[in-house]
Amino acid sequence: MRYFIADQHFFHKALNEKMDKRGFESVEQMNEYMIEKWNAKINKNDEVIILGDFSWGNARQTQEVLDRLKGRLYMIKGNHDRFLSDKKYSWDRFIWIKDYAELKDNKRKVILSHYPIACYNGQYRRDETGQPKTFMLHGHIHKTQDQIYLDAYQKFVQRQSHVSVSGNVETIPCQFINCFCMYSDYAPMTLDEWIEIDKKRRQNLESNVIML
Repeated sequence: MRYFIADQHFFHKALNEKMDKRGFESVEQMNEYMIEKWNAKINKNDEVIILGDFSWGNARQTQEVLDRLKGRLYMIKGNHDRFLSDKKYSWDRFIWIKDYAELKDNKRKVILSHYPIACYNGQYRRDETGQPKTFMLHGHIHKTQDQIYLDAYQKFVQRQSHVSVSGNVETIPCQFINCFCMYSDYAPMTLDEWIEIDKKRRQNLESNVIML
């Protein structure tokens, strides 16, 4: 199985208390909870792709966390992963570490970047049933105002149309999924699970707007 997750920010005390306001009593409690949620979901041979900003800790602290996590790990670099540039840190825990990647996942294409990419490769592709075939998985924006802006952009693009290579007039696929760890209660999720989480998040937002 292959799983994805973004923006855990292990050891990031200020983020727990201010930006995300995660509600943990301490950064130590936050770290332990995230490790517990990870290991309850992941088995030894599962693949987990971290979409950046894994740890605010130093090389030693981060390695101690990585050694406790199950699975075969892959890393998309985030802007806060300072441990990767520490000369004392060994990259051995990861199969690979990249700035960007494109993979196949059950006949679908996934674009992997810490930052959301507006015009991602393969965006217009659809499967034989007409469903979008490419998904842009990212992190970085957490649940900030930028999430609201990105949601609005996605809805705008999805209302537009173009002439496909077959000559048909079609709406434009636009499939951003923010794999922010708080959206999944800090557990890595499969692509299908993230699609469902993202769908429910957007439905809840629309329901709240209607209620207002």
